[in-house]
Amino acid sequence: MAATCSLIGRWRIVEADLWDRDYLDLCEPAMIIIGANGHGEIAFGAMQAVLDLGYSQSMVSFTWSGFDEMDQVSGDGHAELLDDGSIEIAYACHNGDEAILKANPETSSTAC
Repeated sequence: MAATCSLIGRWRIVEADLWDRDYLDLCEPAMIIIGANGHGEIAFGAMQAVLDLGYSQSMVSFTWSGFDEMDQVSGDGHAELLDDGSIEIAYACHNGDEAILKANPETSSTAC
């Protein structure tokens, strides 16, 4: 179903219910990449992780694993396309935080 999924691409995480924008962009601009090959990436704060994805037309589910401040972490979540063209990401860390993140499609500032 990846071929019909509207969420494939790179998204800029712009807000979260648990953290402010300064924390989200602590190490690099916060983002989620939803690939068409079953894999993706997410990074915000000091956390970087890879995603294993499952697809529907307007939603992806994922498990993730990576590092947060050099500690190994993992969890799961899903992202859903909203009417305004943004996505809402439900993010859960095993034995840790649960958060709702909002992301917008990333626009390139590079001239074509």
